[in-house]
Amino acid sequence: MKLSDLGFDPWFEEHITSLHEDDRSIARISAVDRGSYLIRDELKEVPAELSGKLSYQTGNAVGLPCVGDWVTAQYYNQGKAAIIHRVLPRRTFLRRKTKGDAVDFQMIAANIDTAFIVQSCHVDFNPRRLDRYLVMAADGHVEPMVILTKTDLISRDECEHKLAIVASVTKAKVLGLSNVTGIGFDAFQRALSPGRTYCLLGSSGVGKTTLINRLIGREAFGTKPVSDTGKGTHTTSRRQLILLAEGAMLIDTPGMRELGLVGASDGVNTGFEDFVTLSAHCRYADCSHVHEPGCAVRTAIEKGELSEDRYSSYVKLKKESEYHEMSYRDKRKKDRAFGRFIKTAKKRKKR
Repeated sequence: MKLSDLGFDPWFEEHITSLHEDDRSIARISAVDRGSYLIRDELKEVPAELSGKLSYQTGNAVGLPCVGDWVTAQYYNQGKAAIIHRVLPRRTFLRRKTKGDAVDFQMIAANIDTAFIVQSCHVDFNPRRLDRYLVMAADGHVEPMVILTKTDLISRDECEHKLAIVASVTKAKVLGLSNVTGIGFDAFQRALSPGRTYCLLGSSGVGKTTLINRLIGREAFGTKPVSDTGKGTHTTSRRQLILLAEGAMLIDTPGMRELGLVGASDGVNTGFEDFVTLSAHCRYADCSHVHEPGCAVRTAIEKGELSEDRYSSYVKLKKESEYHEMSYRDKRKKDRAFGRFIKTAKKRKKR
């Protein structure tokens, strides 16, 4: 196996020149679990830990390695373990707001070519939640593809209706699939290419682990039974990169209950291009599309050319992203000020 088989292409080669050191090797983060890491290179996968310098100098969680990252590592114990020294620049990424009230970024995965956004056709189907995933993908410059699972639990007409709903809110490819009947699985396999990295995103119980097991051809990862409501329980507890037999790589992630956005205005605009296009015809350049006269977006909604629900989603996501971005900047400013205070205090103590 070569590094190129793990996705190390010319883009990364160009960005490693100034970072690479002779006594260190290039490897990829293949799993992250509560601060523990696994890295994979051409020959093996071994446990790894952060160097003291990397851990100390990294000012926030964004700078720490996440699954899919390329890093420089130093092996020891006859190559059975390693120390991670640096994280290479990321070409693409997936991130969200941290859970709860804290305003910070949480990295989900890095260097992904395509994000498979998985929703169930049954109880999990939620176009507004889909909007959030699409914005997340756009924010990190990741190509999205929407997978609707459990098509066997609804009628063909209902399935076609839901596929049409998804197609109306995104230009991304959309695929209906059933892990029970196998319908759509061949098409899903054809979407996978050797040397490319894919990521599964979705709520708990939509069938991500079952889909992985079907790709592998065995029950490699545990699943729990589906309830009478048709909703299963996702048992994935860590983010991990799985190398498939055909050469594609698939990152599995735990189900996400919270999907907050921070500083994703560009992602919102990309996910709602029809709104952005209309905005150019608004009377005011800084139109919020809420109450201003001469708003082209509101006019299109009144004429039935745009969905009221989708408009509400657009306004909500944009406000949320901008609000959290302001809070994040304030937090970073306070952190930097506190850091300067500590440095000054240490200098005075030395005197």
